[in-house]
Amino acid sequence: VMPKIALDKSALKTTRFDATDYLDTEDKQVAYIAAALETGDADFVRDALGLVARSRGMGTIAKTAGLNRESLYKALGETGNPELRTVMRV
Repeated sequence: VMPKIALDKSALKTTRFDATDYLDTEDKQVAYIAAALETGDADFVRDALGLVARSRGMGTIAKTAGLNRESLYKALGETGNPELRTVMRV
């Protein structure tokens, strides 16, 4: 039987995890997208593209791809289903 340990939750400090904080170089971004592609999981690929786009600046990526920012957020968001054309432009 494990003893109960009292935890003072008021002393617990947490920060929100944001994967974009760790995708801070082109090499890391390329490796992350490559790893996503290797899984064959379309949702993972979409999420990886979204994270890399956010880490590079969604507005910049949207402008370069010839898309508006809101459409790009929607396409690469959790429920997005981007067309291959959109993926290739990103």
